[in-house]
Amino acid sequence: MDMPTRPVTQTALLVESGAVRAVTPQEVAAYDGPGFVWLHADGVGHGETMDLPGYVPPMAANALVASETRPRCDEIDDAALINLRGPALDTMQDSDGLVSIRLWVEAGRVTSASRHRLAALGKVEALMRAGRLTDGGDFVAALAQAISTALDPEVADLGDQLDDCEGMLDGGNIYELRRKIARIRSQAIILRRFVAPDRDALAAMAQLEFDWIAKEDRLHLREAADRFARMAEELEAVRERAALLHEQLTDLRAEMIDQRSLGIAVVAFIFLPLTFITGLLGMNVEGIPGAREPWAFWGVVGFCLLVGLAVAGWFVWSHWLDD
Repeated sequence: MDMPTRPVTQTALLVESGAVRAVTPQEVAAYDGPGFVWLHADGVGHGETMDLPGYVPPMAANALVASETRPRCDEIDDAALINLRGPALDTMQDSDGLVSIRLWVEAGRVTSASRHRLAALGKVEALMRAGRLTDGGDFVAALAQAISTALDPEVADLGDQLDDCEGMLDGGNIYELRRKIARIRSQAIILRRFVAPDRDALAAMAQLEFDWIAKEDRLHLREAADRFARMAEELEAVRERAALLHEQLTDLRAEMIDQRSLGIAVVAFIFLPLTFITGLLGMNVEGIPGAREPWAFWGVVGFCLLVGLAVAGWFVWSHWLDD
């Protein structure tokens, strides 16, 4: 488990004229308009409610610093508490690669927190510094668009990898393919676990009747929700295709074992009568025919060859060796 670190806070203020400047968390807490302000904390760990401004209600503060979260959207008074999941900016060990970002969204102020850096947050910060985000609705819509855009290639890549596996079914290493398909299926299951709730959270956000969620913001939220829905469907298809490929590989492996077992059985059947003949003639008793004849050894060898060819011919005639 990652140890909590001291949060690094970034603050941006958008004034009415469109100018953006950095402010302190204390200024954010005292800010009451007329522009829009965003406070974000990276690396927030367990129970660090003291690092959050006092304007965040206790229930929302606990949700912002919770160690385990799931995408959600809840309306609380005139604000919204929303959690989303997106790709991480940095590679994380022993992780599903997705970062949870938690937001307390008001009309003119957004407070967000995450334990790790979110890849999509850079785009949102760039829009914020460019003065293109003017309220909470703009911010969440931009964040949803950025997360879905960042996650879409990862989902598409899983499908492409599975296509490559399908192309390698005939000539590839079955055991290596099974391991690769299992990894793809596992990743699809992990992603779908959060992609579908992301869709539900954004759809719920688009339904909130807040004046600060403009019609255009609702369209962008629904568009992002639709993209998450499409990704969820694609991940479900990847999971089902991976299961089907796994079954095909299992059948191929069973077929290979059957073919090898058949080969062993054919060889055993050919040598079974030969073993009987050589065992019978090899008994250490008197009266074995041809025991003192000079041609007897080569006669027995020729007879064994004849019997072996006859048994092999019977297998061919019976179509045992067609496969």
